Amino acid sequence: MQVTDSLEQNKILKRPAWDEYFMNIAELVKTRSTCLRRQVGAVIVKDNRILTTGYNGAPPGARHCAEVGCLRELMGVPSGERHELCRALHAEQNAVIQAAKYGIQIDGGTIYTTTYPCVICAKILIASNIKRIVYRGGYPDDLSKKFLSESGIKIDKFL
Repeated sequence: MQVTDSLEQNKILKRPAWDEYFMNIAELVKTRSTCLRRQVGAVIVKDNRILTTGYNGAPPGARHCAEVGCLRELMGVPSGERHELCRALHAEQNAVIQAAKYGIQIDGGTIYTTTYPCVICAKILIASNIKRIVYRGGYPDDLSKKFLSESGIKIDKFL
């Protein structure tokens, strides 16, 4: 019997490629989001192993937007602006916080996120030495794009 390469085996067994696998997990993670405007999920991976996950929502112990309403929505703040008015931490922030909280090394890892990172998350990912960002949906934040383009982080849009 001839041994086929792993790509052929994946096709025969209908196994998802790694990027598809981790993005599917990020999509599942986002279902825990408590944000009323946008649900986002993130998964940090290294050597094809999941290190942490995160979704956007209020910090532990804080009331969720579903309970108290969305201040940004009430004020008419457009997406991508005035992040400081939001009760929630972003999915990428929560994934990095989880790594710090539990002593997990994410240096050199890849983050899969369902939405392009905002400028605050971009700076956190740059400082965390994330080497690759795979994202699905866009986000209106030109400053984030500028920071990330200067950072050397590999950015891939998941199709």
